[in-house]
Amino acid sequence: MVVLVTLNRCLSWLLAGIVTTLYATGVAAVTAQEGPMIMRLAERGSAGAQVLLAGMYLRGEGGVARDDRKAAEWLEKAAMQGNVYAEMKLGDLYENGQGVPKNAAIAADWREKAANRGSVRAQKLLGKMYLDGKGVTKDPGKAEYWLNRAALEGGDSEAQYLLARMHLEGEAAAPNSTLASHLLTRAAAQGHEEAAEMLHLVEELGYSLEETLHQGPPHLHKLAQDGDVEAQYQLALRLENSLFGKEADRLEAVTWFERAAAGGHVMAMKNLAHIYEKGLDGVPADPGKASYWKQKAEQQTKP
Repeated sequence: MVVLVTLNRCLSWLLAGIVTTLYATGVAAVTAQEGPMIMRLAERGSAGAQVLLAGMYLRGEGGVARDDRKAAEWLEKAAMQGNVYAEMKLGDLYENGQGVPKNAAIAADWREKAANRGSVRAQKLLGKMYLDGKGVTKDPGKAEYWLNRAALEGGDSEAQYLLARMHLEGEAAAPNSTLASHLLTRAAAQGHEEAAEMLHLVEELGYSLEETLHQGPPHLHKLAQDGDVEAQYQLALRLENSLFGKEADRLEAVTWFERAAAGGHVMAMKNLAHIYEKGLDGVPADPGKASYWKQKAEQQTKP
């Protein structure tokens, strides 16, 4: 009897820990033999088993058919016991309307519970919700708080990138370009491509970026339209890299790169050579144009 009780306790501990994470995230699959045991433990109140059972229903494995509604029910049972993974996952289900009515406000509420318990992913997603005003009132201060926790305490590369953008775009409480560069470096080191691109942009522009970063679209547009080639180039960079806080407009960016290049801006020429060589920003690859702009840039830089 003592041995049996000990084994059950060990099993419950495993279900609540590493094994839960592996199975719930789909890294390991629950077999048809394991399914009934997990279901019994879930019905007896094990939060870890409830999370596993929810994962079974989400993926249709372990001897049960896929059923998103049942998955949500079991996740809620686990979440009500304070299981941080269940709280975080419920946020995803409510955001996407998977097995439950789509409701961004409820998603934010579950994510805040998980974030307060230390879930880095929940902290990042909650920060994004406050940044975008999705399911919550837009609040840059709260966005910065949660992204800061996910980025600096949790080391999340996406949070590091988003927090860096807040500093570069003037949305942080105390914008700091040095901190932004540090965050971008950390994110890029983890393979975050957009962070690497933005880091390159910051390093390329240096102080000129810091001086003009907070100039809004109307100001840059006016200078660019008046023929200022540096403004045309800066505008192209911002449109290409979403630095106005909205979706990138890469085709318009190419237009401004071309206008700046035609006015003699060397970096605009180099950007165009790269764009046409790789077929980026919505334009087809064009070796002829790539070669043309590369040669023009080289001619401009010859002593």
